[in-house]
Amino acid sequence: MQENNTLWVLGHRISPIEVTGDYDMIIGETAPQVPGPPPHFHLKYHELFLVLEGELDFVVNGEPRKIRPGESINLPINAVHTFKNGGSSICKWVNIHSPKGFLPFFKEMGIAETQAQAMQKSVDQRLINKVIEQAASYDMHISA
Repeated sequence: MQENNTLWVLGHRISPIEVTGDYDMIIGETAPQVPGPPPHFHLKYHELFLVLEGELDFVVNGEPRKIRPGESINLPINAVHTFKNGGSSICKWVNIHSPKGFLPFFKEMGIAETQAQAMQKSVDQRLINKVIEQAASYDMHISA
């Protein structure tokens, strides 16, 4: 039987995928009108999102961009970015960070799906404060 490693992170349901390559990968779901993390950038990680279902509204370096099923967005190092599911249905997506090393953020800031009220706990203000305070230690630099 496969272990359930699904987490809730800041209101998003994510499933980390163990890979052998030099990248981290997760599959995520975002409910309608749920915002992503605060605008931030990475100094060492390239990042990519591929939308499978629904759509995500990104802001990258101040420029809005809507990503629909089958479309992706490449976020190079230093690109200030955030996203939101501005649609009316759940958005399913794949997220990749390269090189490998960002998964600990999800694992340490996430709430196990098996916990009661996991989604609500993932958006508790104390956890949000912890993310903001510790983000830079995961190469997630929040942009004011």
